[in-house]
Amino acid sequence: MPICRSMGDGLWEVRTNLEGGRIARVLFFFRNNELILLNGFMKKSQKTPKSELDLAKKRKREAENG
Repeated sequence: MPICRSMGDGLWEVRTNLEGGRIARVLFFFRNNELILLNGFMKKSQKTPKSELDLAKKRKREAENG
């Protein structure tokens, strides 16, 4: 898988594997010339948890609406 991929709705995910089999992710979006970080978390499974994705979408809406 790529290190960075689209999650849809303008969200992007940076992926990394850490020591000890740990998996970390950071979700972000672009606004004008800015990269806005929305959420970072450690994963316990291969699939991105819906709750983490929902939180990032909520924060994105808040950032877009001021």
